[in-house]
Amino acid sequence: MTDLVIREAAPEQVPLELLLLADPNESKVRAYLPSCRCFIAVQNEQVLGACAVTRPVHGVAELMSIAVCARQQRSGVGSRLLRAVIDAVRDSGARALEVGTGSFGYQLAFYQRQGFRVTAIDRDFFVRHYPQPIHEEGIQLRDMLRLTLEFAEQA
Repeated sequence: MTDLVIREAAPEQVPLELLLLADPNESKVRAYLPSCRCFIAVQNEQVLGACAVTRPVHGVAELMSIAVCARQQRSGVGSRLLRAVIDAVRDSGARALEVGTGSFGYQLAFYQRQGFRVTAIDRDFFVRHYPQPIHEEGIQLRDMLRLTLEFAEQA
């Protein structure tokens, strides 16, 4: 993956179908995407990963969506993309980065490996906000875990 490049991209340059792997509600993605900073992971001119993150409000940014194409998942692309986003958000002056994810599965461990900690549970979030049930590993997603990565104060 030495030729993998992470770069900021305009929202309209981010492949929507990629972001829909992480958030299947297209109307929600289209609603938040224009106001987000977006980043893509590119290798050999092909976009392998993408994410959207809000600009900090009261010092806190939110990772709205991060996804890697199916054939590249669990290959390190997502971790490199997330580390680049964490650095960009920290460099913007934010004091924390938040994300919401399902209450089980590899996504939870993915964020925890980067230092995110569970800070809240939004019970029945996926039932209330998605018209169709979302299933992972044969289990319906119901609750959203809110995780936060707090940045150390810079001297």
